[in-house]
Amino acid sequence: MSQAPTGPSSAGRPATWRDRPERSNMLMLRVMTWISLRLGRSAGRLVLYGIAAYFLVANAAARRASRDYLHRALALPAAAQVAWRHVFRHFFSFASVIHDRVYLINDRFSLFDIRIHQEHLVAELTADRKGVFLMGAHVGSFEVLRAIGRRQPGLRVAMVMYEENARKINAALSAINPAAQQDIVALGHADSMLRVHELIEAGSVVGMLADRCLNRDSTRSVPFLGESAELPVGPFRMAAILRRPVLFMVGLYGGGNRYDIHFETLADFSSIPSGGREAAVQAAMVRYAALLEQHCRAAPYNWFNFFNFWQAGAPSPAPNPVRPHD
Repeated sequence: MSQAPTGPSSAGRPATWRDRPERSNMLMLRVMTWISLRLGRSAGRLVLYGIAAYFLVANAAARRASRDYLHRALALPAAAQVAWRHVFRHFFSFASVIHDRVYLINDRFSLFDIRIHQEHLVAELTADRKGVFLMGAHVGSFEVLRAIGRRQPGLRVAMVMYEENARKINAALSAINPAAQQDIVALGHADSMLRVHELIEAGSVVGMLADRCLNRDSTRSVPFLGESAELPVGPFRMAAILRRPVLFMVGLYGGGNRYDIHFETLADFSSIPSGGREAAVQAAMVRYAALLEQHCRAAPYNWFNFFNFWQAGAPSPAPNPVRPHD
């Protein structure tokens, strides 16, 4: 499980999600994969209680971040305290979604009750075979999106993410299912933007998780859960430059084997004049934050940013980098 920061970064800035030490253990992942696939999902889920309890006790920074977020998402009075059971449920939901990744990557969809809301939006926007962007977040499961591919044969989904995380995802895929095929575009290469453009022109769905940023990223402040939060501009600017429609997508874990995939119209950059691009980007970012808040309040235990989200991204003076996020 990804962990929260434990103190200031070496540069003296508040620690962000990317400054955290990576505690993922590939051996443990392979063991969990073996248990899950050989002994079944029920046996694998028994282990999750111990994992959630361990991080509840051992990770004070993640506890603080969870309590801060849940206080906002549950709309508690200012003096109210977030109970331990809520934090445990938060950690357990995260562990459950990570665990279910094993089955989703192995196409074991029959194990789940997956309900898709407003699926027609995807069908309508991909009908012209010019591609569409999906803006998600570290909320719920993005892997559950693979269920769409089963219902719409031929639909190709690619992910755009930081190079470091692209390597980690590929390693995880290899541990879970060596035969798994997933298009991943790693940022930081000279041809990254070209690859995204080619995928869009080929009619692919290109997914980006647009809720995390690096310290050097260009960000903008938007209202989110009662306070301003800094969101990266890069994902939205990329969609605007390539002049494609954008859908908001979230796959919410509902407990047990239930997932609800929601699609919402976010923006359509295909017809905006070049002079109106920045205003359209700003409007899209504000709507993205509003939709994210709506679904966080509806399913509060699906938020998987275990760090101080509201202080993690200071505005950057960098001149408009196009840097979508994992």
